[in-house]
Amino acid sequence: MRVKSGRADRGTAPVRTAREHRSDDRRAAVAAVGGQWIVRGKDGRLTAYARHPDGVLRWTETRPGGPEWSGPDLFEVPHLTHLSLAQGADGYVHFLGRRAVPKKDGPPVVEVMHAIQYQSGRGLGEWRSLGNPRKNSDQASGMGAPTGIVSPSGLVHFFVRTAAGGVMLRRDDKDGKWESWHNMNARGAEEGMAVTPGRSGAADLLVQGPGAAMHWRQTSPNGAFSREQDIPVQMASGSVTALETAPERCTYYWTDPATGGVMAYRLGGWVIPLGGTPAEGPVTALRAPLDGYDCTVLAHRDLDGQVMLAACGTENEGGGLWWSPTGERTGMPPALAVDSLGRVVLGVIGADGALYVARQNAEPGLAMSPAERA
Repeated sequence: MRVKSGRADRGTAPVRTAREHRSDDRRAAVAAVGGQWIVRGKDGRLTAYARHPDGVLRWTETRPGGPEWSGPDLFEVPHLTHLSLAQGADGYVHFLGRRAVPKKDGPPVVEVMHAIQYQSGRGLGEWRSLGNPRKNSDQASGMGAPTGIVSPSGLVHFFVRTAAGGVMLRRDDKDGKWESWHNMNARGAEEGMAVTPGRSGAADLLVQGPGAAMHWRQTSPNGAFSREQDIPVQMASGSVTALETAPERCTYYWTDPATGGVMAYRLGGWVIPLGGTPAEGPVTALRAPLDGYDCTVLAHRDLDGQVMLAACGTENEGGGLWWSPTGERTGMPPALAVDSLGRVVLGVIGADGALYVARQNAEPGLAMSPAERA
């Protein structure tokens, strides 16, 4: 699959111009949001999110397909250390945050926070505490970042890693009440999880463990989770991403700590090396039509911080793919989305903490126009 970046084609001249001087440091992003941090709402507009020292930043397309954006808007959430997103079929965006409130004596009070945005460009609902699976203060402070999904029926499921290397699940029910914490009986879990809802509603969870990746799957939509056979691979911490590439089948992408390259795997198949030299953080994956074909688009930032892009036929990684430099640099994982006009969109947070967006142009294959500041 041909991949081409407009900015990379123009050489290695500085990619940021004087327009950055309008940056407001008070609204500069400092960290990425976990999960798909650019989402498309029911009205067709894209929305991007990032973390700010005082809470959450949000940019919103002023109309479906852009190119103009409004924002960034700041939603204050004190003491937020991590944030991830999960979007439901209804378009609602669920925010799952880890908050650590300092105490004068002893470890901080750590809890999971939850809020919902119901419509593009509108305000966020009230932030509510969903607690911590551990009551002991020493263990509670070691709780990891929450990762979640929304089932097709609208129920939120989220997972956290405990200080002891366990994995805990909490979810809501049909009446909108949160169930008690459920122990997934994991040992040696590392930070970073890949969870996908699946079109049927049965979720899939993959977590790196000691010497192998631990795998769970729901036996039915919104049902119990069954521990499946471990996958004998080693993944760099926090690098794994899962993408549903066929009905009830995921492809997992991660960074191999031995070779430093990207790997792909589907149950029952072989591990496929994809090359690249990704920096820390997850590989970004998107399924999108290109030239009339069902394709998978992948992105990562390399060891120098440059965003690399590749594409292949879905589940045809074995046919080979080639990483193309985009000319964009970032210290945070990039995002991929499809806009209301069916174009692939690449989002990065620049060194100035601003959002930069590149869109697919009309050339064949995956040809991207230079990124513009939102």
